[in-house]
Amino acid sequence: MKKVKIRQATTSDIPAMNELFRKDLGYEECTMEIVENQFAGLDNSRETVFVAEEEDDSSHIAGVIHVEKYNVLYFPTMANILGIAVAADFRRQGIGSALLKRAEEWARENGASSMRLNSGESRKQAHEFYRAQGYIDDKKQMRFIKEL
Repeated sequence: MKKVKIRQATTSDIPAMNELFRKDLGYEECTMEIVENQFAGLDNSRETVFVAEEEDDSSHIAGVIHVEKYNVLYFPTMANILGIAVAADFRRQGIGSALLKRAEEWARENGASSMRLNSGESRKQAHEFYRAQGYIDDKKQMRFIKEL
């Protein structure tokens, strides 16, 4: 088992995060330019990104999680996991759990009373992982998108 530490993401992590999004989340349309622009536009007052980094090799990112404060008029403040990915060669080693735990700590520190996340219907292994972490699937939804 490889040892990792969880830390705040920096701009030097962008290439590794882009690779994770493309390879491990399957977002082949994701480009370095997209990740650079989105990372530069993060609103640190309401969102953050953590990475899991190999202790012996800080150039290799094992995982990433993006979390935000999520406010709606009809619930108390929540935190929303916008994305989580663990590299294939690091799975089943507690890295996803460590990333979620750190995101949950951040959420509590920022006034959230609960966490939520969405996961694609086909990601069955991810669903089992979330359930094992104490998350419940409380409703089924459809997602609608319109290009602008």
